[in-house]
Amino acid sequence: MTRTIPGFDYHRVPVADEVALTAAVAGSGTPIVLLHGFPQTHLMWRHVAADLAAEHTVIVPDLRGYGDSDKPAAVHPDVYSKRTMAADIVTLAQTFGHDRFALAGHDRGALVALRAGLDHPDAVTHLACLDVLPTLDMWEVLHGATAAVGFHLYLMAQPPGLPEQMIAASADAFFAYFLDQWVKDPAAIPAAVRAAYLDACRDAVPSIVADYRASATIDIDHDRADRAAGTRLSMPVTVMQQDWGAALGYEAAALWSSWAPNLDHRTVDAGHFMAEEDPLAVAAALRDLVQR
Repeated sequence: MTRTIPGFDYHRVPVADEVALTAAVAGSGTPIVLLHGFPQTHLMWRHVAADLAAEHTVIVPDLRGYGDSDKPAAVHPDVYSKRTMAADIVTLAQTFGHDRFALAGHDRGALVALRAGLDHPDAVTHLACLDVLPTLDMWEVLHGATAAVGFHLYLMAQPPGLPEQMIAASADAFFAYFLDQWVKDPAAIPAAVRAAYLDACRDAVPSIVADYRASATIDIDHDRADRAAGTRLSMPVTVMQQDWGAALGYEAAALWSSWAPNLDHRTVDAGHFMAEEDPLAVAAALRDLVQR
């Protein structure tokens, strides 16, 4: 089963008490850290990472709670807050000798990347977020029947117990649903990679649910505090998104601009898994970003 990116070295890196991340590293030059989304692992970056490694040091971890990284029990809400997960990534980069680095995230990883940019502006030099809205904005735009597209958000926001039981009872069908529904080009996720994603998710149901539950609770609190304080992203920011605004009734660029004054917002034709469906465009956007 495909679980690694060819040409990358793998490391286990302690980032917090009793939590270590598994990270793939290759290349040399200015550092870029790539964070995966749901329901995936670091493998989603395999094409983009190999491309960027020609001129950058590329660090591609599995997030806390995913893949081959540790999955601590969610004994309190902060265990899977994006603030905690962002701190993991800053520590990871520092362990490899990088106090400052560019950071790109997709989906869940984009929320971690956004929080890292807000909490650690001296560390994150450039920020890219792929196909997501900031947590607070996401909950504010979901309403009525159109919110059905985010049914999983509401399911995993419920108190511990029932969501974990329901998902674990049919894990492959649950996670495969998103791989099937959110992709425009199914060939972009080969069978071996798809199997690796399902295998990883099957073994991580409690931590994945805890990650999503945090986004319905403590992550909102952190975003609200930043909005009230006027905290904004100080670094150049690139956002790549599908055009969901017409269906859900929002202007994505306007929402992002409220957080990111130095914003390059791009609407793309690929499906949600754009780093696999159109890796050349994603790599080009990241190269453009780090030159700003």
